[in-house]
Amino acid sequence: MNWKDLAVCVAGLGVSGRAAARALAGRGARVTAVDARDDETARGQAAELESHGVTVRLGDGDTLPPGTELVVVSPGWRPDAPLPSAAVAAGVEVYGEVELAWRLRPADAAPWLALTGTNGKTTAVRMLAAVLSAAGRRPLAVGNVGTPIVEAVLDPTYDVLAVELSSYQLHWSSTVAPFAAAVLNVAPDHIDWHGSLDAYAADKGRIYAPGTLAVANADDPVAARLAGASPVAAFTLDVPRPGQLGVVEGLLVDRAFVADPVREAAELAALGDVRPFAPHNVANALAAAALARAFGVPPEAVREGLRAFTPDPHRIAHVMTVGGVHYVDDSKATNPHAAGASLAACESAVWIAGGLLKGADVEDLVRSCAPRLRAVVLLGADRDQIARALARHAPDVPVVDVAATDTGAMDTVVTEASRLARPGDTVLLAPAGASFDMFTSYGARGDAFADAVRRLPDPPDRPGTAR
Repeated sequence: MNWKDLAVCVAGLGVSGRAAARALAGRGARVTAVDARDDETARGQAAELESHGVTVRLGDGDTLPPGTELVVVSPGWRPDAPLPSAAVAAGVEVYGEVELAWRLRPADAAPWLALTGTNGKTTAVRMLAAVLSAAGRRPLAVGNVGTPIVEAVLDPTYDVLAVELSSYQLHWSSTVAPFAAAVLNVAPDHIDWHGSLDAYAADKGRIYAPGTLAVANADDPVAARLAGASPVAAFTLDVPRPGQLGVVEGLLVDRAFVADPVREAAELAALGDVRPFAPHNVANALAAAALARAFGVPPEAVREGLRAFTPDPHRIAHVMTVGGVHYVDDSKATNPHAAGASLAACESAVWIAGGLLKGADVEDLVRSCAPRLRAVVLLGADRDQIARALARHAPDVPVVDVAATDTGAMDTVVTEASRLARPGDTVLLAPAGASFDMFTSYGARGDAFADAVRRLPDPPDRPGTAR
């Protein structure tokens, strides 16, 4: 594509938007970047882009600049937002940053191993990068995590990209064709953005482009359907059949990428090599292993990579044990599917839940996890929806409603949870909702939880308890 003098509007001055604007300006495009913000941060970002020859318009993210020939939107822009809607009505093509990166990549660009899913994306893509590194490759984890992909595709340092893609990014992509791809799972999330579960799933399925080696999740009916009738491999938490990766007597094994899948299996790793250990994290490891094996990585590199992998914060992170009660931060569980996976790893939990549910239904979550609940402490904007589900499906479980939203609210939440917990229980922050009603991010929410736990006094009947 000839980018020189092309009139491009970049919508949004986030990390990916700024990277896209710089890349386009560097190829001679006439770039106008727009953003609804007009604060000190946005003005600083605008000054940096203007030094690259980009025209920046702040305080108006809705109006399509006259003469625009292409729009590049940041991932979170809804399809029905005024600017992309105006572009579509005017016959102007709309890309996301991922689509732009795919079209900008040079002929000898690093291949993409891509994955998406409702939950587990960042963990799985970082596992994949660790496995590729153990095999002697030069990978980089990109996409919805880390370095903007539009920068990564132009950097010859890397010989393979481990690409995490969100449903937002996939929605705005049309020609992206990874070497191999996987959908980890599909559950209701971002329904307010996509409009329906079917539309959300369809955008996830865009990752399986013509020519892409499809890796399926045999345990998730929706994800398996998206992979089509003949995936190159599938992963399962059960004993694998020929053509699958799975679990046998505490081992992760491969019966897909071996010479004789009927009679042969390759040992990849032990369950103990997966950290943090939980069933859904084993599935993440198997998905990463399948993509790596599709790329030709030897079995021994899977074990080495999983052992070298360091989990990101706020993902089933053990904060400390106080009075025999374990406090675990899974603030990244921002939807019911993720919260359910986290609760499934607990025998007895005091569950801390609530936040912005984003249109998701919590009925199935509460019904399935009810036997594991010692008690529940609720916070956040949509806590009433969870409370109603608890009243229907777990009427005997004690529930504490914390209405406060000030900076001390998490201390109240943790204090109430500690009061309800018994030795051997897990106080689990797995909110099932987004954090923006009370916190700047799920990380800030997790940090507030951990700080509140560290402020707990030792139990009065067990002074000096190891913390």
